[in-house]
Amino acid sequence: MEKHAAHSQDYEKWREKNILEYAYLVKYIAARFAMRLPSTVFFDELVSAGSLGLIDAVDKFDPDKHVSLKTYAQYRIKGAILDELRSMDKYSRSMRKKIQDITKAVKRIEDEKGTSATDMEVSQELGIGLNDYYNILTDIHRSSVLSLDEFIKTKKNDASSNTRFQSGIKGDDNPADRFDRKEIKLMLVQTIQTLSEKEQMVVSLYYYDELTLKEIGEVLSLTESRICQIHTAILIKLKARLQNYFN
Repeated sequence: MEKHAAHSQDYEKWREKNILEYAYLVKYIAARFAMRLPSTVFFDELVSAGSLGLIDAVDKFDPDKHVSLKTYAQYRIKGAILDELRSMDKYSRSMRKKIQDITKAVKRIEDEKGTSATDMEVSQELGIGLNDYYNILTDIHRSSVLSLDEFIKTKKNDASSNTRFQSGIKGDDNPADRFDRKEIKLMLVQTIQTLSEKEQMVVSLYYYDELTLKEIGEVLSLTESRICQIHTAILIKLKARLQNYFN
């Protein structure tokens, strides 16, 4: 029993060590793909898919069958990214284009005035009416292509079995926790502080108090649909700020 436990601990240490050691391959390979792809495909989505491929490679590596873990990891990372690209249908690509357009509009406004962009300013920058802008935010929310949690699709591309990268690694202190987390946290905190009071309230209630969008609407006396729009707009603003980091 003790031998089995010791073996399990040794394996977990080996697993964590190799995920951390070859993590750089994910961003390297994702960057190579990104150079040949349209701007509507977000770089961090490629990284998320590649990260899942790396974990899969470490878990399935067999020294009797494979030349080296590094070579096998490169193969699995590339395969996972290709699978993710194949899964992007025309509808999700059109949504990504809309997100990209809004992100660019937000960035232009905030670079020019130095404060958070309002809904009216973004709609004017896009050349559309405010209601049309809200409808686009609703469509983006329904398409589920944007998430602060950065969900990763499984190999089966099954939406019901989405998993976080962190859940693929056991332990409190793991490679996922070290993936530039300090820098990301700092940028997120700084960005959230520039949001309106209502937007900050939505972030707090959704991500800290873990209320549903419907429950947040009841707290703020707004419809669930309006909260969905606010939440989507917040995520796009966060992505606009983080875009330079990911690219």
